[in-house]
Amino acid sequence: MSLPTLSTFARGLTAETAFDVLAVAKKLQAAGKDVISLQIGDSPFPTTASAIKAGKAAIDAGLTRYAPSLGLPEFRATIAATVKAEFGIPATADNVVVAPGAKPFEQFFCELFLEPGDAVLVFQPAFPTYEPNIVRRGAVPVYRPLRQEQDFRPDIAEVEKFVKHTPRAKAIFLNSPHNPTGGVATKDDLKAIADIVRGTNIAVFSDEPYCHMVWEGKHHSLLAEPDMFNHVVSAFTFSKSYSMSGWRCGYAIASTANTDLIGKMINTSLSCAPPFVQLAGKAALEHDTAERDKAMANFHSKVKLLVDELRKVPDVTVLMPKGTFYVFPRVEPICKRLGITSHGLAMYLLEGADDERGVGCLGGECFGAAGQGFIRMSTAEPDARLVQAVAFFADAITRTDRVKAYLDSHPKYRLS
Repeated sequence: MSLPTLSTFARGLTAETAFDVLAVAKKLQAAGKDVISLQIGDSPFPTTASAIKAGKAAIDAGLTRYAPSLGLPEFRATIAATVKAEFGIPATADNVVVAPGAKPFEQFFCELFLEPGDAVLVFQPAFPTYEPNIVRRGAVPVYRPLRQEQDFRPDIAEVEKFVKHTPRAKAIFLNSPHNPTGGVATKDDLKAIADIVRGTNIAVFSDEPYCHMVWEGKHHSLLAEPDMFNHVVSAFTFSKSYSMSGWRCGYAIASTANTDLIGKMINTSLSCAPPFVQLAGKAALEHDTAERDKAMANFHSKVKLLVDELRKVPDVTVLMPKGTFYVFPRVEPICKRLGITSHGLAMYLLEGADDERGVGCLGGECFGAAGQGFIRMSTAEPDARLVQAVAFFADAITRTDRVKAYLDSHPKYRLS
């Protein structure tokens, strides 16, 4: 019996590893293991109060049907006013389009600009869903590294080289504040990128979900630079700032023509974002700034605590992140000594180091080849658990007998 042949794209599809590791962690927890979960990029705080109240009220009022594909007009207007006041982006409601979270805009950006064979600059380590969305269009990712010694900032020389000398250069993926490294592109970096891109055929996807997690100064957006609206699609989400990850509420800012086209893409794929979710987001923007900022300050304290603890561990080199709630320590000497890949080290901490306890984190290669030798830890646990996680890590890497046993049963994690 013959079966339908799967597409090449489907057969090669990769996914966000954090959710795979989360599933392993949940299974171990269900079996009774104490897991300190630092693998997933989710907020440990409750959704902000006004968002919850408005969302419930909207459901009670029967606002559970279709909404415009571009988003509710009043929500779009509130978003435009907010990004103008906070980030200096000269947006109007017509520049705003709403979707279930920020992640769909990766795909819509690629559908908006890319043809098969086009080249796309991606700085690695990179958020793992960029590549499949680029490949889905038949475009070609061009990877360039982010380096710890450069604070994980995008290399402007690499941007210029890509734009001027790469055949069929068409797009750049820019993520700042950056997941997983915590690097932040400075205002001067963004001005330089804008000057290189302006007036060319290059489009930029500016991924900005951590816009309220900048620990020095404030967040800067590429769209705040002059004449960028026709070049840039900037994506934002309520998941991090307002602890609304499960609500799936995000938006993008772009030129009016491009937001209209993205609205058609939403119309033909997702229909719309739920109206009660949009009204929850609107209430968050209007009333929950103080609650948001308090949560961000708590995240900053957690980041500093985790970095301070990691700096006590021999052979670990870690920067204080400029943004996000992730810490990205370099553990390459440990991996070489133990003969294990960095993601193998992460999985060993979760599964193999101890029978009663584990620590969930991600190996840097989950974010591309440039992440090898690093691990990513989020700070989405109570402070005492963060301290316990690092103490566990420091002890686990001395248990060479258990490392050997884990590699014997998981040889794919051996360091070649």
